Amino acid sequence: MEYLPIFIQIKNRSCLVVGGGSIAARKVALLRKAQADVTVVSPELCDELKTMNDEGLINYVARGFEEADLDSCVLVIAATDQREINEHVSKLAHDLRLPVNVVDNQDLCSFIMPSIIDRSPVVIAVSTGGSSPVLARLIRTRLEGSIPAAYGRLGKLVEGFRDKVKSAFPTVEARRSFWEKILEGPVAEKVFTGHDNDAEAMLDKAIEEQSQVPDIPGEVFLVGAGPGDPDLLTFRALRLMQQADVVVYDRLVSPAIMEMVRRDAEVVYVGKERDKHTMQQENINQLLVRLAKEGKRVLRLKGGDPFIFGRGGEEIELLAQEGVAFQVVPGITAANGCSSYAGIPLTHRDYAQSCVFVTGHLKDGTVDLNWKALAHPNQTVVFYMGLHGAPTLCKEMIAHGLPASTPVALVEQGTTPQQRVLIATLDTLLDVIKNEDIKPPTLIIVGEVVSLHDKLKWVEEHHTDDVDGIFAYKDK
Repeated sequence: MEYLPIFIQIKNRSCLVVGGGSIAARKVALLRKAQADVTVVSPELCDELKTMNDEGLINYVARGFEEADLDSCVLVIAATDQREINEHVSKLAHDLRLPVNVVDNQDLCSFIMPSIIDRSPVVIAVSTGGSSPVLARLIRTRLEGSIPAAYGRLGKLVEGFRDKVKSAFPTVEARRSFWEKILEGPVAEKVFTGHDNDAEAMLDKAIEEQSQVPDIPGEVFLVGAGPGDPDLLTFRALRLMQQADVVVYDRLVSPAIMEMVRRDAEVVYVGKERDKHTMQQENINQLLVRLAKEGKRVLRLKGGDPFIFGRGGEEIELLAQEGVAFQVVPGITAANGCSSYAGIPLTHRDYAQSCVFVTGHLKDGTVDLNWKALAHPNQTVVFYMGLHGAPTLCKEMIAHGLPASTPVALVEQGTTPQQRVLIATLDTLLDVIKNEDIKPPTLIIVGEVVSLHDKLKWVEEHHTDDVDGIFAYKDK
């Protein structure tokens, strides 16, 4: 993140705009919407600014910029068509540590103007860090269609009841839970349909009734985070990620996904690697119970799908035993996500009529699997956590009937910008792992469908404009 998004209070405070053209007029209009006291310095004014001046909406200084113009202002915008003047204003403002924006010159700015969705008191700012204002406007347009204007009235309703709710619910957790129920329930719906008075009456009643119930039961959200790409999260997962008081997450949850959890949530890392556990599974189970019984909403965030080699069943077994409420949100498991992003269909009428998901790392540390059942020619086998057991995998699959030339794919960090896909065979797999320094998390796909990778590697084919090396494919 190159810029920190902030909202500045400029109501009744002096702001300076240098320039009198149409672009300056647009900036003045934004400052006026924020109720700033705006001074415009320019030898001439465009028609729009002339009208504002005639109506007494701005303070107009009819001359060129002078250093003394900066003396009393809290924010500066340079919007002239002369680069020398804009650079001069920028330098002086930086020297005085005043926030300064220079139109169409990001290098001279200490802040940039976002694209704005105004549903006051709800205000949403969209920015691309100055790299593409057009893209920011397109994103804003899409958001505007999904955020009704009534959200502004809802925000004003909430604002009017803040003190009353604070008195009725003494803890932050209780207030947060109450407001989430209100803003996702019938009160909000009344506002959206124009029945503001009914909404106010319902909110009054809800405060009175719920303030008599001090204890708020905790709950655990067992959520699958998918294989890494945040775009693969479900809508339900996203909603619960924003509601949780505590986030308990694994090593395989990508940083991009962790950026999407609620900012003020407590975060607890319980990631596990081979022979290196931050917290034992039994202790994780107990932690979830304890946090929920404290009245907290606990997000248990797991890579992939929690019920496919994710130990989700072990965790909710104890929750059920202890009478703790929980819900499960499935995620896209690594086999689906990684194979799709590698261009390898797990089934295909010409190559594989069945698919098997197998863990390459059993609870006792062995790789003792039903090799006879796995070594079928018209079947795809996907090994999770299979790097350590790869020597056994290759030996046993060949010993039980698969040709040594059977194609194998290694998908390292699948669906993320660091994804690598390496193609081998059963007799070359170990050399590829060694020579390419393959690291977990890596999925191993065995079967004839792997031969389709070269033809169907859509990520590589359709992301030619991405930064070099984001999706690196190598065939061995």
